[in-house]
Amino acid sequence: MTIPASSAPLCFVLTADRARAKPFYTDVLGLKLLGEDDHAVTFDLGNRTPMRLTDLPGHQPSGHTVLGWHVSDIRAVMRDLSAKGVTFHVFEGFNQDADGVWQAPGGGAKICWFSDPDGNGLSLTQFG
Repeated sequence: MTIPASSAPLCFVLTADRARAKPFYTDVLGLKLLGEDDHAVTFDLGNRTPMRLTDLPGHQPSGHTVLGWHVSDIRAVMRDLSAKGVTFHVFEGFNQDADGVWQAPGGGAKICWFSDPDGNGLSLTQFG
């Protein structure tokens, strides 16, 4: 049996300290809290896609993006997040602009990156 096309995805983000990470996802990113149990906090990422912020003692971030959002105005979202203390990453050799936005060659997607309190890589993408 394969996964039915109508099956909604479920995302997982690991944290070493859920008490520290939870306010970032609720207060800074503004995600709706769906529930909490002994192992995870569940948020709505949008379009009813759940994400479980899951405890993993000693968790170390992987060094790559683990979760991202498609946004219609990347600069507006960046301004809002910056006002809440989010710092955007500028990577050597990526040719990002001064705000940290990378644009795909040919004028395609615009992408920026930032981290949660555990250092998990997060991103925003504006297509075309």
